[in-house]
Amino acid sequence: MPSLEIILSAFLAISLTATIISSKARAPYTIILVLFGVAIAGSSLSSILGVSLLFDSLVGGGLFVGLVLPPLLFETTMNIRFEEFRAVARPALRLATVGVVIATVVGGLFLWQIIQLPLLPSFLFASIIAPTDTATVLEIFRRAKLPRKLSTLMETEAVFNDATGITIFTILLTSLDVSRLSLIDAAVSFASIFGGGVIVGLLVALGAHLLSRIVTDPMSETMITITTVYGSYTVASALGFSGIVAVAIAGLYYGNSTVRTWVLPQTTRTVRNFWRITAFIANSLAFLYIGLSTDLARIRADLLPIGLAFTAVTIARFSSVYPLLGTSKINGEPIPRSWKNVAMLGGIRGALSIALVASLPATIPSRDVITSMVLGVAFISIILQGPMLSSYVRRKFPRKVEVRPLSRNF
Repeated sequence: MPSLEIILSAFLAISLTATIISSKARAPYTIILVLFGVAIAGSSLSSILGVSLLFDSLVGGGLFVGLVLPPLLFETTMNIRFEEFRAVARPALRLATVGVVIATVVGGLFLWQIIQLPLLPSFLFASIIAPTDTATVLEIFRRAKLPRKLSTLMETEAVFNDATGITIFTILLTSLDVSRLSLIDAAVSFASIFGGGVIVGLLVALGAHLLSRIVTDPMSETMITITTVYGSYTVASALGFSGIVAVAIAGLYYGNSTVRTWVLPQTTRTVRNFWRITAFIANSLAFLYIGLSTDLARIRADLLPIGLAFTAVTIARFSSVYPLLGTSKINGEPIPRSWKNVAMLGGIRGALSIALVASLPATIPSRDVITSMVLGVAFISIILQGPMLSSYVRRKFPRKVEVRPLSRNF
């Protein structure tokens, strides 16, 4: 069994190598990491580097959702301006809540009625794969030069739909019988989990706001934000609420209230740089995790069900994006079709879905089929949709050279 030091050293070396290759080849850093992970998982390096230990820690220990996602969420929401969030909040939250429900229902019905998969496995798979992957979406849109409101729309959906997906998955898993599931009970449960996360996030953020008034040095302020991130997640989860929502709300409040009122500019730069680096490390771990979990031999063996599942996921995403955004407006204006297309292509699946399917009990019917479909769809989604989205964004939203005042260069 390799030591933790070897695993950490290998992870840092792989991340550094992927960064260098990405900058030299001008290829997406994320896809390179996924391919590194696939290569390692299919070779003898898998046992040398302790891939099984990494999986036991991330999935069995619940570290992926509890340790890797919070930095990504906080760093993103901390940098979202409230004015832009308010402009896109309605369509973004519709996609993140109603959109995930629609995708789950449409995907589940397609698998159940068309492919003839049993009822419970159909809807479990649909709930697992319905939320877009936070790490993937945030990484792509961080590099793309999009209109700020479009970028905020996609980032907000990615941040909040994880909570919806996890909640629906948990409700289905505990009911174990979709046909007897009470829609009223499910709606009440979802509202309490989501709403409770909002309340906890606000309360923790308010506490951090008060603490920020009595400190001035960057290190103390950074520690306050670390406590805010993991404190809000832990408290909300312990109370049975959404820790993901709590972290997102805490990040929005911190970036739009605390930073603007109490934190000194130099301290703000230190805090933002810290979370930028932390989010980069978490992002790297997420994509390497996707690659390590991908078994190409298994995907080839189950290519037909995976292809059908990918079709179901595409139809489900289409059924949620275009109707919801087609009836939404931003600042009184209809949402452009190009924005809807970006939202459609931006429905990339990844690490969260893999973490959820790995947590399925062994007694779940058709568990192996569900696992193969999730792994296959996530891999195809990243390898296929990622480049398609990047290409579409470059074509529809070309970068403009801005002439800036000389004073901004100093």
